Amino acid sequence: MRYAVLSFGCRTNQADACRIERRLIEDGGVGAAPESADLVVVNTCTVTAAADQAARTAIRRVARLNPAAKIVVTGCYAERCPDDIGRLPGVTIVPRLAETAPAEPGPRVARNEAADAGRFPLRPGDRGRTAYPLRVQTGCDERCAYCIVPSTRGPGRSRPLPLVLGDVRGLADAGFRQVWLTGVHLGSWGRDLEPRSALLDLLDALDREAASLDVTFRLSSLEPMDCSDAIVDLLAGSPRFAPHLHLPLQHASDAVLTAMRRPYSADRYREIAARIRERMPDAAIGTDLMAGFPGETDRDFDVQLQALEELPVTHVHVFPFSARPGTAASAMGDRIPGVEIRRRAERLRALGQEKTRRFYERMVGKDLAALTIADGTTALTDNYLKVRIPAGRARNERIRVRVTSADPPAGEVIR
Repeated sequence: MRYAVLSFGCRTNQADACRIERRLIEDGGVGAAPESADLVVVNTCTVTAAADQAARTAIRRVARLNPAAKIVVTGCYAERCPDDIGRLPGVTIVPRLAETAPAEPGPRVARNEAADAGRFPLRPGDRGRTAYPLRVQTGCDERCAYCIVPSTRGPGRSRPLPLVLGDVRGLADAGFRQVWLTGVHLGSWGRDLEPRSALLDLLDALDREAASLDVTFRLSSLEPMDCSDAIVDLLAGSPRFAPHLHLPLQHASDAVLTAMRRPYSADRYREIAARIRERMPDAAIGTDLMAGFPGETDRDFDVQLQALEELPVTHVHVFPFSARPGTAASAMGDRIPGVEIRRRAERLRALGQEKTRRFYERMVGKDLAALTIADGTTALTDNYLKVRIPAGRARNERIRVRVTSADPPAGEVIR
């Protein structure tokens, strides 16, 4: 059987797509382009209306170009609107998320979690992937006003520590040298386990485990309230964790944060970001910002812009507000006109791009640890610069790069 997996959205979705692909390979599947595959799995996102549209467009395109393909749709959009997805052309099955097996015959996209521990038929370079996204947690117990994900992913569930350690050993044996730790609410890892544990315990165990393995770790999105001083200190003090954190702020106005039901203040976020910059001066700090949340005043937006200018963030992902049916925000008044939301989003993006440019310029002349990716002429530094390097290296090599230019980022290999 020839298969293709298309995935949209966050790194947790990417991790789910890897799990699906692992199982298809174990069942004898061979990867192929969507246009020639017998089976196409579309793993969807539903965080915005644009994400829904992207999934529908991809499904229709596969059905048009490969009408004989069996199309299976999973992920958050499929979980939220299974009937709508099921009516799209070519769709055969809409299973639950990767935690649950399909109720009717179809590809085996789910299996007992424990049975998967340490099983990695994928290798670095498969489907263009050098680092591996490993999901250690899924679901969320928070109730942010704008977010539909708790209703599509369900409550927070953690992968037990022995299984995570087995996964890491399996990935190292498969040749992977960098692992992205992902989760819907990564910072809640361990709260549902018996005995109760915490993300710091997981990171400490991984740090000790990796001492005998040629593997490093990079954290995916971590909520500000979960980024403790102890976690920052562990990351700063260990060569096995990349100096790179993504902390979604969402908004710098406390009034908007309260309306969003975000459990921290803008000042607390500033303290966390300053602590990271103090302990890891060259760290990449990414963030998410939302433009046009209901009730966002001109003053709120000015506060947002000013905070972005002042915060030591280096990479910015901007979300225009998108009302998700069933969320508290979808019923709020004081909606911002779409034209104004787009204008605000563009201003935030422009400033975010400028922040990234300044960060790249500050890295010129520095020697940075990196991993070669793609065809070996690009290296991703531990602090998240994608740097062009001279040809002659293979993919998945650990190197050190001296950054020689910022626009575009380029460097020379020093060892």
